[in-house]
Amino acid sequence: MDALRISRRQSIAGLSVAGLAGLLIPPAYAQQKRETTGVGIAKKGAAIDDEDIFTFALNLEYMEAEFYLRATTGKGISDTDAGMDAGRVVGGHEAQFKEKAIREFIEETAENELAHVRFYRKTLGRNVISRPAIDFDAGFKAAAQAAGLPADFDPFADDMSVLLGGMLFEDVGVTAYAGAVPLLKKKEFVEASAGILAVEAYHMGMARSQLYMMGEKAWDAANAISDARDKIDGTPEKEDQGIRVDGKANFVPSTPDAIAFTRTPQEVLRIVYLAEKAGVSKGGFYPNGMNGEIKTT
Repeated sequence: MDALRISRRQSIAGLSVAGLAGLLIPPAYAQQKRETTGVGIAKKGAAIDDEDIFTFALNLEYMEAEFYLRATTGKGISDTDAGMDAGRVVGGHEAQFKEKAIREFIEETAENELAHVRFYRKTLGRNVISRPAIDFDAGFKAAAQAAGLPADFDPFADDMSVLLGGMLFEDVGVTAYAGAVPLLKKKEFVEASAGILAVEAYHMGMARSQLYMMGEKAWDAANAISDARDKIDGTPEKEDQGIRVDGKANFVPSTPDAIAFTRTPQEVLRIVYLAEKAGVSKGGFYPNGMNGEIKTT
């Protein structure tokens, strides 16, 4: 773990991250990438560094850990894990699970996401951010409206609801890490990111398969969430995929070569802010925006 601690002196020139992070590349090249691919990110005239990348990831892990912990225990992460300047979390309650297996799956997922929070906090050390303000009530209300789900949709209600709520952002995490891992240069970063990607993919594969077995109501709701993400992220060329496609199960959203899709930070932020335009720095699940440098669509 000590080898993974980050300092600004250790930033790696030439590291570009099209998914979870930004670009650790010279400013001139960052500008060129913005013009040609739309994935470059500049920070006050300089390239985004590795610390900013891990900070962006931590913002997302805070939200995932809070969601699953509240669904299984009725409580969020501890004050110690949230940080000294933690923002408030609105919404969430313990779900009324009907199936023991699904409760155990969600409990394991909660433990994994909390472990991710602790990993990033330890890795970032003195530069770690506290948990940003998170609003599940407003975020899921807006997400339900965008997906055409019932206005009173409660992602903490029961088995299906928790799986649907998790699907909203868990699939996004997979696409974000998939974009980041191949472009990392430092061996320790590649290993850590690849490992977290695998865990997130295990989570979503299980959730998608469980939803599929719940029948038509779950198919329609999950596909509606997928369609909403597809519209909001601003990339019509990257078609999001629901759990049922062409009349068949679709547990693994991927390209024709069975490779996971990727998303840029801006595309991820559009989804969690529920914002369809560029230049937005807060909203949706993050009423005050994310903490750190990477926070604008």
